[in-house]
Amino acid sequence: MLKLNAVKYNFEDFTLGPLNLELKKDSIIAVMGESGCGKSTLLELIYGLRDLNEGQIFWNDKKVLGPAYNLVPGAKNMNYLAQHDQLMPYSSVASNIQKFISRQEPKKSNQVTSGLLDLIDMKDYRGREVKTLSGGQKQRVALAQILASRPQLLLLDEPFNFIDTFQRVKLRRHILDYLKREKIPCIYATHDSADVLGFADKILVLKNGIKMAFEKTEQLFKTPETFYTASLFGEVNLCEAQLFDPEKKGGLMLYPEDIQRSKKKGVQAEVKKCYFQGSQYLIEAKILKTRQIINFISEKKLKFKAKIELELRDKNLIDYRLVKN
Repeated sequence: MLKLNAVKYNFEDFTLGPLNLELKKDSIIAVMGESGCGKSTLLELIYGLRDLNEGQIFWNDKKVLGPAYNLVPGAKNMNYLAQHDQLMPYSSVASNIQKFISRQEPKKSNQVTSGLLDLIDMKDYRGREVKTLSGGQKQRVALAQILASRPQLLLLDEPFNFIDTFQRVKLRRHILDYLKREKIPCIYATHDSADVLGFADKILVLKNGIKMAFEKTEQLFKTPETFYTASLFGEVNLCEAQLFDPEKKGGLMLYPEDIQRSKKKGVQAEVKKCYFQGSQYLIEAKILKTRQIINFISEKKLKFKAKIELELRDKNLIDYRLVKN
């Protein structure tokens, strides 16, 4: 459906690409990377809001052209929701959602609107003017509005960024499950790994405009090739593989949950700090041999300066968590 061939874009001292990318039908792709890596720029290029310097973008075998070739930029049958919504402030929430729904069938229009209001958990706000809503509520309405248009491809830029945490968890699950159920392909930019794990089919990782990885989500999480990629999923310990296996060499990337306290002889460490995280504790410990600080997860609270032994939860981690480049 969507194909990027050697796409390259230059803006002042920033260069994005060259990028090759293919989106298959019904796929959900997440674009991750630090701020300024080119996530938003890539979405704007795909939608036709910017002109390429090199390469080509095809949507349903038709070339996507930028504003230099179109009076009104934006590819047909796609829809793009930027970080800043374009709602009608003096109209009701329902009217904003119905903007892209045919009014020729009022009953169907109301049913679709009610379903989307339920999806974003805003049924009680149906008649409220948008100008009276909070930033997070406006973003939820903007999401419902764009879904009402039934796009053949949906592009989302940080779609859950301004939504309160307690609403974000449920909304993220509802929206991304809805896209899967309705078979709406989507590319969305995010910096939050919680937006990705369990939802995205594949992840495109960008750093300074360069593609670092493009893999299936589970594979990328389990076997990141670089520290940068691993760090997008949360805190990462970088240590020598020899610490846990004398026969292995190289840098080893470990998430805190990869390390556990050992009941037998292991890597000797001393507890420095203990952070309560609800059902578990994040422990900051100093490796006695190397003086390095390492973080791991514990089900129990550990005392300050307690001497402990550490081991890997899975010894096979060493084989696929070595830094490759």
